Amino acid sequence: MRISKKLLSGAAALSAGLLLLTACSSGGTSDEAGGGSGGGTGDAPAWCGPDEASVTFLDGYIVNGWRKIAAETGKLEAEKCPSVTSFEIIDGQGDTQKAISDINGAVATGSNAIVVHTASGEAILPALRSAHDAGVVTVPYRDGVGGAEGEDYDIWVGSDYVEDGRTFGNWIKEQFPDGAKVLFLSGPAGTTQGLDEKSGLDEVLSDDKYEFIGEQPFEITDWDPAKTQQVLTAAIAKHPQIDVIVSDYGPSLVGALPEFEKAGRSIPALAASDGNVLGCFWTDNQEANPDFKMMTIKTGTDNIALAVQHAIARATGGEVPADTAYAGGVFEDSTSTDAPVQCEPDLPDDIYLSSSALSGEDQAALIGN
Repeated sequence: MRISKKLLSGAAALSAGLLLLTACSSGGTSDEAGGGSGGGTGDAPAWCGPDEASVTFLDGYIVNGWRKIAAETGKLEAEKCPSVTSFEIIDGQGDTQKAISDINGAVATGSNAIVVHTASGEAILPALRSAHDAGVVTVPYRDGVGGAEGEDYDIWVGSDYVEDGRTFGNWIKEQFPDGAKVLFLSGPAGTTQGLDEKSGLDEVLSDDKYEFIGEQPFEITDWDPAKTQQVLTAAIAKHPQIDVIVSDYGPSLVGALPEFEKAGRSIPALAASDGNVLGCFWTDNQEANPDFKMMTIKTGTDNIALAVQHAIARATGGEVPADTAYAGGVFEDSTSTDAPVQCEPDLPDDIYLSSSALSGEDQAALIGN
């Protein structure tokens, strides 16, 4: 399933991406993500050097629209560098042993650089270390894998979750200057994303008038909509006052938020990551829920672009980007005319209008809706 450079153009590129992904299962995406233009190969970005290189993207589990959109974003970023001879996407299918085998296989078949989005955490670290020791440029991104940069892999390109927490906190402080009761929902127990976001929230909302309710440091939802509904239903029954909900996967809340109305309460303010389903839910329900203000940050499908830039720069002899972490920033804010809530009701729920690489229509085509 290797995509040759001859296929990577115009509509053919999108078609190739669709076929590949079907078979397999917050910042700008290109120069904005840290590279800059010029100085590489001809008109190519500076991070694109003169040496040819093959690149493999190993995703631990291309299970949803977000993962498919991110993978396509990485492919589109690689297309900007004429030195990239191929960009292969491999789905680990949620199987740790397959993910490890995929890393080993990429090395064995001659990949010059690999970008990895794990679904298995530190379990893949030995395979990454072996790849790095074999001279393959190795760039895990977004989800932590443990280990040390320069020893176990070249660089980890994460998202600045602490800054996301500060962004949530600053908006809450602005909307509730006299204090608020805040319910924070994140993913699995111990996830670094939730822990880092909580650190940013605590930094901004340090005054005692801001009270975090529910389980600490966050309510565990596994980012699963069904579990989120269970958690939120229980929180509504237990806490008569919830002023703000913070969620780092906003779309998972949509099935649960109507529980407030069932309990005779307005949906409270929400600070979350974006998604078309969430934007449309707010559009349809905000008039009947006077407390339902909403701010979202970019959900981060663009994070992969910076990781791809780092991998290609190191493999082709290009200029290594100065940025090492993706910063999404505010995408929507219902209290501001500068960033209105967005909704595309004729497009699928599972798209992310904050994407800089793919339009909503292109995302819809990619995920098969």
